[in-house]
Amino acid sequence: MAESENVFLRAKHRTFSGLTEDVEHEWTGPFYFIQAADPQLGLMKAWRDGDCDGGGDEWAEEVELTKQAVEAVNQLRPRPRFMVLCGDLVHAMPDTQFREGQERDLKAALSGTDPSIPLVFVSGNHDLGNTPKPSTVDQYCSAWGDDYFSFWVGGVFCLVLNSQLFYDASACLQLKEAQEAWMEEQLSRFSWPSTVPRPKHILVFQHIPLYLKSPDEDDDYFNLQKEVRQNLLDKFKKAGVMAVFSGHYHRNAGGLHGGLDMVVSSAIGCQLGTDAHGVRAVVVTADRVVHRYHSLERLRSGGVDEDLRALLQGDGPRAV
Repeated sequence: MAESENVFLRAKHRTFSGLTEDVEHEWTGPFYFIQAADPQLGLMKAWRDGDCDGGGDEWAEEVELTKQAVEAVNQLRPRPRFMVLCGDLVHAMPDTQFREGQERDLKAALSGTDPSIPLVFVSGNHDLGNTPKPSTVDQYCSAWGDDYFSFWVGGVFCLVLNSQLFYDASACLQLKEAQEAWMEEQLSRFSWPSTVPRPKHILVFQHIPLYLKSPDEDDDYFNLQKEVRQNLLDKFKKAGVMAVFSGHYHRNAGGLHGGLDMVVSSAIGCQLGTDAHGVRAVVVTADRVVHRYHSLERLRSGGVDEDLRALLQGDGPRAV
């Protein structure tokens, strides 16, 4: 396989081929990864034109921003263990005219990622359709890999979920049921008592946040419905999930409630608030998961913040 193709190792059979070696089950010390979201090629012009349901006929801006993100991540030392893109890879919905071109150009922009930094892809509503169908899920899986899967990295167990099946699975109920059964099995593996060694942490990646600020907030386009949200919160907390990482909001948000950190990261692409185009650096230590959003310019000029890098040496401050 050519080096430029290594970053596109796809998740198949519900596992990610880039980080499945047995050695990854063992904790070997602090590490970090990069969380990104919503490159969403085509949205910036569509948003300016006020035609987000259509539009999307230009995406050079997002391509350039994605290349800037790749450049910034490539120069980081030490290198991150992986970079995860939390959905809405492109703006064009399935079976629309700009879809093929946007996917092609996003892959070209991401192909410059250093092969030592695997890319983990998460499905978003624009990747699957607001009401996904088996055919649109199949299209996504063919282009980017499984829509939900698990992987280990450095003693940490990670779940990638298809949040659109939580939001509206009215056209694919069997797919929803299959993911829920799979998720239950994955989360129950480490319940006490268990013969399986428990991971140092459990992390979840999905596109739509459980909530933006509080578990009790009203239903919104940008969060999951209350009943669904509470069901997932109960399951995640019972299993010991430490953090859920998402995008979708195109702004930074989230909060820590009941020991679970809901992390909502703004976009590489179109900003709907006052945040800069950027990504999030996430440091994983033996007892904590510490993260901070960095603008692309800040990351390119200075790398990951010094206090976060210090945590990788085990001598960082207790709170950042």
